[in-house]
Amino acid sequence: MTTKKNDNNEICPAQGLLKMLAGKWKPEIFRLAVTAPLRFNTLLRQIEGTNKQSLATALKEMEESGLLEKTIIQQKPLHIEYTLTEKGQSLVQVFQQLEGMNS
Repeated sequence: MTTKKNDNNEICPAQGLLKMLAGKWKPEIFRLAVTAPLRFNTLLRQIEGTNKQSLATALKEMEESGLLEKTIIQQKPLHIEYTLTEKGQSLVQVFQQLEGMNS
């Protein structure tokens, strides 16, 4: 860890990572994205207690932070899928290690 602050006033690199996945639904969305592409309505059914607005906000923030990629599938009916980006994929092992610490 470093004590030098970067442009985002973060003291260590882990803070940026934690901020990317901070929020009520983001960790669950990330976990589901590891196994398969995600669709909005499927997520609404899979994540108990979420609503359209909070889910849309979480997906947008994860896309903006570079964890998810939004792809418009030009089939009828038109639909959108979210998949982990290369950056998102690189974090999978980190989270698997963290999960192993809880065992």
